[in-house]
Amino acid sequence: MSGPADLAFDPWDPAFVADPYPAYAELRARGRVVRYEPTDQWLVPHHADVSALLRDRRLGRTYQHRFSHEEFGRSAPPAAHEPFRTLNDHGMLDLEPPDHTRIRRLVSKAFTPRTVERLKPYVRGLADELVAGLVRDGGGDLLTDVAEPLPVAVIAEMLGIPEADRGQLRPWSAAICGMYELNPAEDTAARAVRASVEFSEYLRELIAERRGRPGDDLISGLIAAHDEDDRLTEQELISTAVLLLNAGHEATVNATVNGWWALFRNPAQLAALRADHSLIPTAIEELMRYDTPLQLFERWVLDDIEIDGTVIPRGAEIAMLFGSANHDPAVFPDPTRLDLARADNPHISFSAGIHYCIGAPLARLELTASMTALLNQAPTLTPAKDPTRKPNFVIRGLKGLSVEVR
Repeated sequence: MSGPADLAFDPWDPAFVADPYPAYAELRARGRVVRYEPTDQWLVPHHADVSALLRDRRLGRTYQHRFSHEEFGRSAPPAAHEPFRTLNDHGMLDLEPPDHTRIRRLVSKAFTPRTVERLKPYVRGLADELVAGLVRDGGGDLLTDVAEPLPVAVIAEMLGIPEADRGQLRPWSAAICGMYELNPAEDTAARAVRASVEFSEYLRELIAERRGRPGDDLISGLIAAHDEDDRLTEQELISTAVLLLNAGHEATVNATVNGWWALFRNPAQLAALRADHSLIPTAIEELMRYDTPLQLFERWVLDDIEIDGTVIPRGAEIAMLFGSANHDPAVFPDPTRLDLARADNPHISFSAGIHYCIGAPLARLELTASMTALLNQAPTLTPAKDPTRKPNFVIRGLKGLSVEVR
């Protein structure tokens, strides 16, 4: 089905970015797949289709394991973007088997349930400490005071990034993630390239240091694997570390502030949560569904597929709309209502299939820790003013969230 000119889906319109969910409802009503000319993509808005396509091996995050750019009917990326492309294309999120399988197998050892369980005291203690500081100050910016430092510290600690160097991680990450938006501008690309070069150089030096003096951290563990059977190249090692650092905090930061802003706008639900902390596990799942941190996930069509009678040919790109899928009334009754007790909640905020988020258990631990600390220590937490939303569509978040503790 082809998208008409009056389609409400417009990822560069601030009004759409502020609230894309009515446009998603329109997209779902239009059909199961909608052609979107401005990005040369096929939009898939329904939960059943998104869930199935995430597991469909006829789609891939890359096509270069099977085709050249010319064979696939695509132009090579601009030469000026090469440092970003090299960094991005060697991370497991943008690889397909067998390389994806090999790297994920190594990394998954750091995210086993037992490892995450061992992290609980550290994560809870850090969350309590950060919230205590917020309370002492009578409030502040929930993003910079709690939401951001918690997951950054946790993933940096796991990887073995020295504490003195951690302030660089968030700016590098933000610059690189700008390239995941639709049709990024050249200045966005230039910032991403610069951050890719700096981040790679930093990690190359850190890896060299850990080769000589290994520690009890993930980078040291991956280096050891590199020297044995699994054979990570140095570029794969650098790209994997960057992916884990970026993915290890970006979604959690945005889920925290998106979630609390949703709670503030739904006072009855917030009151129910404050009265009954046993709602925290279902509340976290519902908040991730209600205002999804990652709105869109792209895949290449490696072999022709058919959706509802429309053949999507090899070489096309599909944009799976996670935010729309998570508001599909066929799966979620009354999807625009925030229901912290929603029990049947198969949201796809962590993706699915072979690219299911490896850090999902850690993200849930961090979100639980910060929410618990805020409910316990700041039961009167209120917004000081309405926040400003980031202009991004794909990675959905706020520029900040000013709060008061009365």
